[in-house]
Parts: sequence; structure tokens; C-alpha cells
Amino acid sequence: MSNLFIRLYLDEDVNVLITDLLKARGFDVTTARDSQQLQATDAEQLAYAISQHRTLVTHNRVDFEALVQSYFSAGNHHYGVIFAARRPSQQVAQRLLMILNHITADEMHNQVRYI
Repeated sequence: MSNLFIRLYLDEDVNVLITDLLKARGFDVTTARDSQQLQATDAEQLAYAISQHRTLVTHNRVDFEALVQSYFSAGNHHYGVIFAARRPSQQVAQRLLMILNHITADEMHNQVRYI
């Protein structure tokens, strides 16, 4: 079965305004706060995103790069990770929209993107 639209999960470091901006465009986005995952470890955040078949969005490049590498090394899969540079929320949302409008969920599987 093909999955067309990427479903996002924003960890607690990402401004919730981005969620509102993307939801206003009709995208399926949730946050660590909405999912009651505040103060979860990075590994727990990634595991939660995977359990929900969501692409993780984070500003925490260093820690999550190591986690993603360990997933690859162990032969595990994920539904994508997007590393967002710290920028104003509107800029991050615009960069995410570029991905959401041009890449399918299936194409995002096991991929890492930097915006």
C-alpha cells in the first residue's frame, strides 16, 4: 500500500506555531506536547514517531543523527527524520511545506532531510 502524505511529529524543541501553520494547510501534524511525550528521551521520541508512522522533525541534529545511524546499523527502519535549523517558525514551516508538497511518505521512509 502506498502512503502519499507525510505525517509529522514535532519533538518538544520545535515551536508549536509550526504545527498550527501546517495544520492550516491541511497536513497531519502532532507534537510531543499533544502526544504527552514531553521530557521523553531522544530515543523515546524517535521510537514514538516510528510507532505512529510519523516523520520526526527536530532541531537536535547531533543527538538524533547518532540515533538514526544506530537504527541503520541495527537494520531497523523509521519513517524519516527532518533536521530543521533554528529559524523563525514561518521559515521552518515554509521549508517543511516544500517537503510535504513534493515528497511522499513512502519516499521519506528511512530518509534524513536537512532544512
